[in-house]
Amino acid sequence: MYDEDYLHFFASSGSGGAPTHGPLVGTAYTSTSAADLVWRLLDLEPGMSVLDLACGHGTLANHLAARGCRVTGLDSSTVFLDRARADAAAMGVEVDYLAGDMRGLPPWSDRFDRVVNWTTAFGYFDDATNRAVLGEMARVLRPGGRVAIDLDNLTRFLASYTPSRVTATLDNGDMLVDRHHFDPLTARFEVTRTVIRDGRARGLTFLKRLFGFPELRDWCEAAGFADVAGHGEDGSPLNAGHHRMVVTAALP
Repeated sequence: MYDEDYLHFFASSGSGGAPTHGPLVGTAYTSTSAADLVWRLLDLEPGMSVLDLACGHGTLANHLAARGCRVTGLDSSTVFLDRARADAAAMGVEVDYLAGDMRGLPPWSDRFDRVVNWTTAFGYFDDATNRAVLGEMARVLRPGGRVAIDLDNLTRFLASYTPSRVTATLDNGDMLVDRHHFDPLTARFEVTRTVIRDGRARGLTFLKRLFGFPELRDWCEAAGFADVAGHGEDGSPLNAGHHRMVVTAALP
């Protein structure tokens, strides 16, 4: 899913990175507002060590680096990492971009002051593995470190549910078509995607887990976090009208 076709349709959308992979797309953030929100919610300061976990093509990581943080960006997509490095060079910022898997992070115990996981980059595995990813976030944070996870707000997401979505470019007829299916028994959202580009078509399917705040709060606490809080895209306490759910938590 995270390849050059994805960048072609979404990287210049102005939404601060990836779309939400569902009915709500590009409604919450610009790259600047995302950096502003993370800075405020995590009490960031220049010089802090930050891991952008599943950093994508580096939009947020580069903006945090521009504000003086020492940023490491980790992602599984080499295509995205190449774009992130190129954009960092163009901005004149330094970010340590690494290829890796959030299910098994490098031996970074107690390394980072903050971990950021942004734009629905959590919940793509089975529940046991998703819980293990939270454990990995806790492991790489220093005592007192904090995390911010940005996800779809389940209440608004389901209220705005549509069976399909079409994304099209304006120049040559390229098109991306998503068909949606939500399983209430598993809280999994399935997307069957057809990409039409340069007159050729390909298909793929992906799944993501949707979360209500109480469930994810309990998962975070089980992983060792405390002071778990939920916010909307404006930083205020989460309510049913917010498009996004930002969960923050701290290590004791």
